[in-house]
Amino acid sequence: MDCMEKKYTFQDFQKIVEQLRSKDGCPWDREQTHQSLKKYLVEETEEVLEGIDIYDSTGDWDNLCEELGDLLFQVMIHSVIAEEKGIFTIDDVIQGISEKMIRRHPRVFGSKMGANSQDTLLTWDEIKAREKQEKNNRRQ
Repeated sequence: MDCMEKKYTFQDFQKIVEQLRSKDGCPWDREQTHQSLKKYLVEETEEVLEGIDIYDSTGDWDNLCEELGDLLFQVMIHSVIAEEKGIFTIDDVIQGISEKMIRRHPRVFGSKMGANSQDTLLTWDEIKAREKQEKNNRRQ
């Protein structure tokens, strides 16, 4: 079976990254740390932005799809490194962002309905500021 014929799942992808980091995996991937990967995270983010521009100007989505995959790899490898250290897992990342999106969209997931996108942005900013203040209070 050709590699391109298989449909990979999110769990498959996680296992691929874990294998890259394993004892028998890729030496380069095994050596990476959160710190050493910072420059690649920035590079991949910039490439996603370029992919958006390419898509907007040409309608060709292939590059954007590929670059989003590279950015997802960054999220996954950081999560795998964190899991190896017993800090957090990709499931924790997904749980946290899911809770945040629900919390910051009360007009969608609650009873409060927004009149327009400007109202929604104001609510988002208000909720974000409140979360930041609560986080600062917990650190003190």
